Amino acid sequence: MIDPEKTRTGWVPGADEADDEEEMPLSLRLSIADTLTLGNATCGFMAVYFTTTGILIPHLTGSQESGMARHSAATAVILMLCAAVFDLFDGLVARKLRSSPMGAELDNLSDLISFGLAPAYFVLVYGMVADDAHQRVAAVGAIVVLLAVVLRLARFSCVTVKDGTFQGMPSPFGALTIVSIVLLELPFVATVLAILGTAWLMVSRVEYPKPRGPLAVAMLSWIVLAMGLLAAWAFDAPGGQLLLQTGCALQLVMGAVIPLFATARRVNNFRGNRREARAAQP
Repeated sequence: MIDPEKTRTGWVPGADEADDEEEMPLSLRLSIADTLTLGNATCGFMAVYFTTTGILIPHLTGSQESGMARHSAATAVILMLCAAVFDLFDGLVARKLRSSPMGAELDNLSDLISFGLAPAYFVLVYGMVADDAHQRVAAVGAIVVLLAVVLRLARFSCVTVKDGTFQGMPSPFGALTIVSIVLLELPFVATVLAILGTAWLMVSRVEYPKPRGPLAVAMLSWIVLAMGLLAAWAFDAPGGQLLLQTGCALQLVMGAVIPLFATARRVNNFRGNRREARAAQP
């Protein structure tokens, strides 16, 4: 039944429903970039799943199936690499096409799952599997990694930096570096120190170049190479362990060299500015 009060005020039957249909899709419709971002989150969640079912549960139940643990660890890391690919392309697609109003929020939440929770959980499980005496230290390291990613993502949302750079190690790069540290199977103390150092780099003010143009191609090529190395290691290919160690070592070298170059560039710029200031003085 039509309300006469609404009729007198110019209300048209079905107008409210039509307005709702016009407004709701604007906030709920997903763009192509958003779909890639959700793929990022899915990969991160599945990395946690494979870490639990293939590494943690067999360890807790006393299973000695090392092959399954190796395959599950490689699968988890490959999923994190796939998440990094999704994260790389969702930004490119958003710039070329469009992004929905909730694109930025989806991106932060997905990054928190794939590059915060997944690597932190990987570190935690590593400590539980390596030695019962190391569980608490590994738990602290995992918490530090998770909080570093949370702080980094929050800072990224509210701090403006100069175009073409990130302030601090990007969370996908940091997550892959942390996983590489664990896979290298270094002594426990060295592993924990390297993980804490990577977490510090993520919240530091060290400048990292954004992956655009040739740099994006190079990063994507490295991810594809890393996937191949991990697959070879997972399926116990000849020399697979050596290839895995080589790929992980390259990741650590990249993580260490970029901050050194950035620091050296800042020092040179500072010295150059001081020389210019002195030359400008009468």
